[in-house]
Amino acid sequence: MRGTIDRARRGDERARNDLAVALRPKLTAMARRYARLWNDDPDDLLGEAWCGVFDAIDEIDMSVGEPVCYLVQRARWRMLDYLKWARRRQHQCIDDHPPVADHADVPEAVAVLAQLADLLASLTDTQRIILVRILRGETWREIAASLGCSAANVAYHMRQVRRRWEEVGERQPQAALGG
Repeated sequence: MRGTIDRARRGDERARNDLAVALRPKLTAMARRYARLWNDDPDDLLGEAWCGVFDAIDEIDMSVGEPVCYLVQRARWRMLDYLKWARRRQHQCIDDHPPVADHADVPEAVAVLAQLADLLASLTDTQRIILVRILRGETWREIAASLGCSAANVAYHMRQVRRRWEEVGERQPQAALGG
């Protein structure tokens, strides 16, 4: 299996297909199990699992441990992160999200852009990297694996980003924010 994974890393389409055939029973069973436990769609979870597997192929260290176990673990993380995200999204109140500004609210949009510029200027390099990756849709675990830290460390940096965002909002004059 290591040879197949190594060829898949180099872009061999046949090796990727062979890897998918080998992992399909395990990932399908895992998706069904989590779907049953969380009352979710197994096909959505399986799609997330495949994203986790094929994202992890490029960063897998073939010299450490069993690569198949690593790929299955990344698939599991991706499914669980999706389930957590879906639960949070279901329980959010519509009022938690302000309406999207239309073109008539140009001064408000300019004020928000100014806030974003202030926020980015106040962040450390690590916080900026994490924020960009979060905005791309990566999970905390995926970011942590690529940065060589823990998911708790990524969570700490995201709390700091949120705190800085609140501070930037407090510094902006209320008139500029439409208040």
